[in-house]
Amino acid sequence: MTDHSAHQAAGVAQPGAARSNQFQVDMDKGMARMMDDMHRPGFTGNPDHDFLAMMIPHHEGAIDMARLLLIHGRDPLVRQLAEDIIASQTIEVAGMRGRMTILLEGANPQPGGFPVLGSVRGE
Repeated sequence: MTDHSAHQAAGVAQPGAARSNQFQVDMDKGMARMMDDMHRPGFTGNPDHDFLAMMIPHHEGAIDMARLLLIHGRDPLVRQLAEDIIASQTIEVAGMRGRMTILLEGANPQPGGFPVLGSVRGE
């Protein structure tokens, strides 16, 4: 990728620069929070539980990032993707939370408790 930064006049604000800078600040904060939340629970020795415990904050981070895009982004197709991410990942988080509760209670070892992902992923 070519670096065109040398073509920008020093001290001249570029259109959308403040919005872009705030987006970057907010994204950096969100990523740090997501990583902290993913690693906070630690490992229990139960791979199913541990996977869900890490994936929930990962999906919540994606939702937060998509919301930031809706605040700062302008491209209609990227905005639509962000809206789709919010909708699908919200459903997935609810399903993962439900399954984690089932696993913690030691009940229902059979599959279930998840939304039909094909319906939210267009498959």
